Amino acid sequence: MTRITIIGAGVAGLCVARALRDRGADVTLVDRHAQPGPHACSWWAGGMLAPFCEGESAEEPVVRLGAEAADWWAAKTGAVSRNGSLVVSPSRDKSDLVRFARRTSGYRKVTAPEIETLEPDLGNRFATGLFFETEAHLAPRTALARLRDGLASDGVTFVQEDADPEAHAGRGLTIDCRGFQARDALRDLRGVKGEMLVLSCPDIELRRPIRMLHPRVPLYIVPRGDGIFMLGATMIEGSAGRHVTARAMLELLSAAYALNPAFGEAEVIEIGVDSRPAFPDNLPRIRRDGNLIRANGLYRHGFLLAPALARMVAELIFDNTTPEVMDEIAA
Repeated sequence: MTRITIIGAGVAGLCVARALRDRGADVTLVDRHAQPGPHACSWWAGGMLAPFCEGESAEEPVVRLGAEAADWWAAKTGAVSRNGSLVVSPSRDKSDLVRFARRTSGYRKVTAPEIETLEPDLGNRFATGLFFETEAHLAPRTALARLRDGLASDGVTFVQEDADPEAHAGRGLTIDCRGFQARDALRDLRGVKGEMLVLSCPDIELRRPIRMLHPRVPLYIVPRGDGIFMLGATMIEGSAGRHVTARAMLELLSAAYALNPAFGEAEVIEIGVDSRPAFPDNLPRIRRDGNLIRANGLYRHGFLLAPALARMVAELIFDNTTPEVMDEIAA
């Protein structure tokens, strides 16, 4: 049995562990924290499995590889809701909706009555929108917990330790999935700051993620159930500070209020700030140096691209197949 150590138990590390265990590997997963939590950027993810929407600004591989995500997460965690994605914009910003439609696919245009049927609590505030019917979303914290529990049940060993991947590689095959923490070893890895809010607003019910195109801060809001919503997110070049900026909070809340004024009465129950690991083209990378494999750079597409990244790591190890996202740039 192939013995493999994975360093980092965020969304990338857990997905890689699942893919390797499914291929029969003896997996040990090492992380400085005992459980998934707010220390990891995957804790603050929107959880949108929306490859077509991401095509508005992302490279083609994000759309194609992201198409694997919904089925993978449904099979491994059962935590997926398949209600599609809805994109709207205020009438004054209708040119943004035209631009979004031009850059994406997999949608149908919907009118105000159709929008109200899909999401009654949006009322008749939006004249037109784009409905991406095949897209999905999940609750990231539930998905992480179920994925970890499933791995533990299947015999994966979890070790709480602040580990050095190179030291582990000296003892056997090791995969570095530390995200932004690996910036000391990956010179071209950068941090992209994200800021997001978790709101409690029992007066509003939404069934699917809503993206509202906004001149300054494009808003997404993802329902978590029981009147809880994830609201985000900014994308600022540079590693995250400890706290959300006043500008980000004002703009996010203003955009939410424009979506539905009832959000003005929402309670802000959590504030999240993270640093998403990204390479210059915002696509993930797999790099190998002997016994050490580094899988990183999921950017804002953690839950969307982690299953494909994990599959490619497993194919590299077990099938000697060169991953699509592999490169030979010195770490």
